[in-house]
Amino acid sequence: MKKLLFCLLALASTGLLAQGPKKPVKYLFLFIGDGMSVPQRMIADEFSRKDGKGQLAMNTMPHTATTRTCSFDSLVTDSAAAATAIACGDKTKNHYSGVDPNGKPLYSSAYFAKKAGYKVGIISTVTITHATPAGFYAHRKDRGDAYGISIDLADSGFDFFAGGGLDVNDHSSKKHKQFATCGDPYEYVRSKGYRIVKTKQEFLALKPSAGKVMTRFTNGPLETTIDANDSQPTLAEMVKKGIEMLDCEKGFFMMAEGGRIDWAGHSNDPATNLRDVLALDDAVKVALKFQEKHPNDTLIVVTGDHETGGMSMGFAGTGYALYMDRLANQTMSTGRFGDKMGELFKANPNLTFKDAKSLITKAYGFKFDGDRKVNPMVLKKEEIAELEKAFVHDVEFRKAKVSENKDYDGERRYLLPDACRLMMSHKCGIGWSSGSHTAMPVLTTAKGVNSELFSGFIENTDISKIMKSFYEL
Repeated sequence: MKKLLFCLLALASTGLLAQGPKKPVKYLFLFIGDGMSVPQRMIADEFSRKDGKGQLAMNTMPHTATTRTCSFDSLVTDSAAAATAIACGDKTKNHYSGVDPNGKPLYSSAYFAKKAGYKVGIISTVTITHATPAGFYAHRKDRGDAYGISIDLADSGFDFFAGGGLDVNDHSSKKHKQFATCGDPYEYVRSKGYRIVKTKQEFLALKPSAGKVMTRFTNGPLETTIDANDSQPTLAEMVKKGIEMLDCEKGFFMMAEGGRIDWAGHSNDPATNLRDVLALDDAVKVALKFQEKHPNDTLIVVTGDHETGGMSMGFAGTGYALYMDRLANQTMSTGRFGDKMGELFKANPNLTFKDAKSLITKAYGFKFDGDRKVNPMVLKKEEIAELEKAFVHDVEFRKAKVSENKDYDGERRYLLPDACRLMMSHKCGIGWSSGSHTAMPVLTTAKGVNSELFSGFIENTDISKIMKSFYEL
């Protein structure tokens, strides 16, 4: 009776009763672009078109819903509250993961799928204990409690976890109240029957007979797509392997997150953001290819948890023009560029701006001489002066040894990386209004069985309510 009541409430809240009975879903893919709203999708879409690859796959899906993202206590949500809403169907406070505003545990669509006999996979390009993946299995009032979230991960019994490690270096302490009973979190995960995989080679060689799996490619996030080498799998490769590991007679639920989109939004780094949106779309294409073989019982949903950075398509300096193709000139993230500059300074304490120019050109494609009519990446005199001014500050900042010098009164951060990423944004026609999250709604697109349910204007909680209804019917 309780199950029937839950089902009726879920159906009523999503309009399912009015739309009639729904077909069963055997394979459910949920893709979440952390920090991905309309601008991020459209900038990547325009870039893809200019690159000759056509629209993003996620933007070709037949059904679209504008999705409200606010949390229980704020119009601007954080990732933990947003993930809880998308996963569990209830609004909660910012920083809460898998619990309601009073701290009472909530249960996700993934939990209900597992309870109904489906296999479950959780995938992310950041740490697997981060806010978005944690929303599907954890029950914590503090999203930063990576140790406790690690314990919840192991106790979930989900079949497949892929991404960064547990991120528990600062939490694996005997001071933690659970350490005495659970011990080292990786050992606790093993004790629950998980095989921990550390290398890409071992991961790609996995067979379904391996049983439950958790990856530990790193203790932190995976590399951004723009900085990635071949030592870590791509999101598309993780989704492909997840399908292989999870496919069974009953079916599966898979959540895959493009987590580094958000991080690039926080740093207002346009090309880094773009590359991770494209990487998420490549993963969506893997699911679409699977759906072609299983058209009658597969559902694919793509959404975002919130927007990050106040990204906009338009900047005063370019008038009504946009130049998304110029993003192809950037070859590394702004964070990686800052690290490279640090290496140059360390190797040569007397580094000059002339010495740094070659790295700036390599990283962003900026040219310091030439004809701007032929190559728009050739900098104007005032642009060069702006970069040189930032460089001079960084030299002084480094020599001041700020941590040891209380008299230093200048800007307490390196300015050249920010000057470069902002200049790249302006050259492309991209604007930013924030270094944080915004309240902008996101797009939810869907294809496959029952995809018509994801239409109109919905709450992020409706995503979970719709998905739960498949497992409760």
